[in-house]
Amino acid sequence: MPVIQRSIRVGWELRVFFTENVFAPDNPVLRDVLADAGPRKSMVVLEDSLAQALPELEHQIEKYFAAHAGLKLVCPPLFVCGSETAKNSPTIVSEIQSHIDRHHIDRHSYLIAIGGGALLDVAGFAAATAHRGVRHVRIPTTTLSQADSGVGVKNGLNAFGKKNFIGTFAPPFAVINDFNLLATLEPQDKRGGYIEAVKVACIRDAKFFDELERDAEKLAAFEPDAMKNLIRRCAELHLDHIATSGDPFETGSARPLDFGHWAAHKLEQLSHFRITHGEAVAIGIALDVLYSRNISLLEAGSAARILNLLEKLGFKLFADELLNADNANLMAVLSGLEEFREHLGGDLSITLLKAIGQSVEVHEMDQPKILAAVHELRGRGK
Repeated sequence: MPVIQRSIRVGWELRVFFTENVFAPDNPVLRDVLADAGPRKSMVVLEDSLAQALPELEHQIEKYFAAHAGLKLVCPPLFVCGSETAKNSPTIVSEIQSHIDRHHIDRHSYLIAIGGGALLDVAGFAAATAHRGVRHVRIPTTTLSQADSGVGVKNGLNAFGKKNFIGTFAPPFAVINDFNLLATLEPQDKRGGYIEAVKVACIRDAKFFDELERDAEKLAAFEPDAMKNLIRRCAELHLDHIATSGDPFETGSARPLDFGHWAAHKLEQLSHFRITHGEAVAIGIALDVLYSRNISLLEAGSAARILNLLEKLGFKLFADELLNADNANLMAVLSGLEEFREHLGGDLSITLLKAIGQSVEVHEMDQPKILAAVHELRGRGK
């Protein structure tokens, strides 16, 4: 049968800037990003909890745009809720898109999202699907989003009881990490991004893991320089993986950057999102570390180092939801394996460890050994 076939390649530039006081009128970073291709219109989506914590921020944003003649803010910042509430509500996407339409934000204009990872997911999805894609600038405001989700290429909404069932792959036009925006976070939210640093160190960089061990006490005390180093190196490793792994849009079945996430996503759902993403991933990593050890893939000493580091950073490694039973009287968390496989399609592909800094993909999981790891974590948490 006749066929016409061509290879279509798309090139992306993903830039992550590091600064402080991004909205100070004399800070050129945002101005230079937005003036990259000449004067353009901009619309700002701002997480409402951040606006409440920093009541002067809205005025600072408007003052910044007023101070730079080449920038045009089409309307006052749009306040949107964050956390999983945002990702569970498709009406928020419609609200953002209605403002994009009303204020004539086109494919050469900018949607600037300021907030945590969930808000960035929602705003990013709205940007990616309005006009088939308007330029999206992320300004993450949590350690988790500055170190991991905010510098990635995915957007997602929760649907049908599943994490990120609806979403897109759409790299942002730019990411601007402002360390000062982390100042109002509660301790658990400051700690949340640490887990992604442990994750990426475990699968890619043993030296970085050594540095995290060395700085564990400083990080647990939220010492600024240690936090800055963690965020920057973690973001760099995530970008390196996205740019060099050969599968940035997950066309295959493996996704090493989701090490520990098959159980984490299910735990979030089982707890009705009482367990935060960072807390859930810490438990998920601990579970997969013990499983790796239980199948003689990872040596016991390395497994102990990882669990000890997680605890030193302040993470709990067990939650009662791990023991929840489903209608068939099986541990409900185990259904996360099938949901994880189905999300990508193809074979089940789970990232495990054979050494700190070295990951491996497996395509089946032994349920009794998973249960043994769960019960070990339960005993460790007593």
